[in-house]
Amino acid sequence: MAQLSTKIKLYAAANGVASVDFKSDVMLQDDGAGIYIKEWNLNGVSKPIDAQLDALSSQATTLEANNQVIQTRINLYGTTTEQLEYIVENGVDAFVTKQNQIKLDNPKGSE
Repeated sequence: MAQLSTKIKLYAAANGVASVDFKSDVMLQDDGAGIYIKEWNLNGVSKPIDAQLDALSSQATTLEANNQVIQTRINLYGTTTEQLEYIVENGVDAFVTKQNQIKLDNPKGSE
């Protein structure tokens, strides 16, 4: 299940807002019964109703899964220094093969 914050980011993006600050634009709260929008200060964009956010669940779930895959890939690629060392020690072709294998082993879903 997608996080409310991800759905809000997608809703905002669909309404022309590039980023959401969850300390000033939109404040979320969890009172034990679940997370909800406590305060909506996003100028020019009306506060979404639950149905609007629910409609973004599938897209939000895919985005979150892809972000997790991207983070896994970044960890496996190693630092820039480690990548350069690998190239020097093994050559560019071996490096490209290694990076492609990481992508094959960690595929993203459709976006």
